[in-house]
Amino acid sequence: MTFLILIIGLVLIFDFINGFHDSANSIATIVSTRVLSPIAAVIMAAFCNFMAFTIFPLKVAHTMGNGVINPDAQNMTVIASALVAAIIWNLATWWWGLPSSSSHTLVGGLIGAAYVHSGVSGIIFSGVLKITAFIVIAPLIGMLTSFIISTVVVWLCRKHSPSNVDKLFRRIQILSASLFSLGHGGNDAQKSMGIIWLALILKGLATTEDPIALWIILSCQSAIALGTLFGGWRIVKTMGQKITKLKPFEGFCAETSGALTLFLATHFGIPVSTTHTITGAIIGVGARKGVSAVKWGVTTKIFWSWVLTIPISATIGAGMYFFFNWIFL
Repeated sequence: MTFLILIIGLVLIFDFINGFHDSANSIATIVSTRVLSPIAAVIMAAFCNFMAFTIFPLKVAHTMGNGVINPDAQNMTVIASALVAAIIWNLATWWWGLPSSSSHTLVGGLIGAAYVHSGVSGIIFSGVLKITAFIVIAPLIGMLTSFIISTVVVWLCRKHSPSNVDKLFRRIQILSASLFSLGHGGNDAQKSMGIIWLALILKGLATTEDPIALWIILSCQSAIALGTLFGGWRIVKTMGQKITKLKPFEGFCAETSGALTLFLATHFGIPVSTTHTITGAIIGVGARKGVSAVKWGVTTKIFWSWVLTIPISATIGAGMYFFFNWIFL
């Protein structure tokens, strides 16, 4: 029971850091366009993060609970190792100001710990492939959608003065940022719910047929909302200023396309990266103005952090598995 409490604590710490780390995804565009102050933006994002459970079914939670590692590879040490790996890599990338994926960090930790525990057979490769494929698919969808939306918006507003367009999108960008925050809370908090649900099943306190308890849902939504409230300002600067310069209508286009991508992925139970999604959307908005409008040097660094997240987290997860086994021998 003590180990179960430890794991629940680690899940909520991970969830808090997830919100802290990924708050930039929700607020970077609306802060960089100066539509909202940083404080107002994080309050809005945190509220939407929390309320997401009232909108989205818990399909992502079930994917994380039983779609990454086989039942034979599931034990409390594996879960604890994955969580610590995810926390370490999230804190490292926050410190470096890199918008990496909290989702893929957790998946990598699970893969590494499960591999050490039971070998290759412990990994559900079809589930892992679906998740890793969205390292490419999610930003591409975000990029293409934001490019199309921004092109349409520019055409629709071609006869209006820039000042009137700016005033209009300063109002409706609040709506698009809120929708993206809902998508963030809906997809990311469910990953933590799935881990707690799995831990309870392993301890015999729940079954795969049981619904995820309300206390799990509220705890995870609260943790990610609190994390968002504190905000990761290092990453806000990277997302909102270093990739491309944004105007309010461009922020609206990026957030809208990101929200559409997250809503779609959550509907199908796919744990995607909100980081990848919004980064792709911001690049798409910038690319509409021309290739030179996007700072590709910064984008390349971000891309490499995406590629390395799963293998590095898997390595840390494997190391933590050995550490926990040594501690509890």
